Amino acid sequence: MNRMGSLRIGAVAVVLAAMIAQAALGHGNVTPQVVDTRTLKPLGEEWLKTNPYSGDPEALRVGASGFNQNCARCHGLEAISGGIAPDLRKLDRDCVSLASEEKKQACFLEIDDYFQTTVRHGRTQNGVYKMPPFEGVLSQEAVWAIKTYLESRRVTDE
Repeated sequence: MNRMGSLRIGAVAVVLAAMIAQAALGHGNVTPQVVDTRTLKPLGEEWLKTNPYSGDPEALRVGASGFNQNCARCHGLEAISGGIAPDLRKLDRDCVSLASEEKKQACFLEIDDYFQTTVRHGRTQNGVYKMPPFEGVLSQEAVWAIKTYLESRRVTDE
C-alpha cells in the first residue's frame, strides 16, 4: 500500500472514531421529533400550570411514543436512566410520600411547573446545554402527554 492509501485509511479511522465517541457520549445533535397529538383534547395556546391528562389512557399512549422519540436517548428506555440524565421515574417521588393531601397537591403543582418549564426552555450548565429546549417543537399537548407517561413509570421505593 502506498503512503496516500495509508493516509486515507488513517483519516477514515479518525472520522469513524469521532463518530463512535459522539454516539457513546449520548448527547449530540438530536433532531427533536414532532409528536402526533391529534387524538388528545386540545389545550389552547396558554400553558396550563398542571397536567390536565394525568391518568388519561390515550395521553399515556401518546406520551410513551413522544418520550421514546425525544427523551429516551438521554433519559433511558422506559424512563430508566443509564446515568446520562436524571431518572425521570423519580421526578415527583418526594410528593408521593407527603402525608398532607394539601402539601402533596402543592408539591405536584410545583413539579408540573418545573417539568414543563424545563422541557420548554431546556437546561444549561456553565453555558452548555444539558437539555435542549423543545419550545416550538413539542406542543403543550405533547409535553403533558409525556408527563402522563412519566407518571405511569413513577417509582417510590428506590
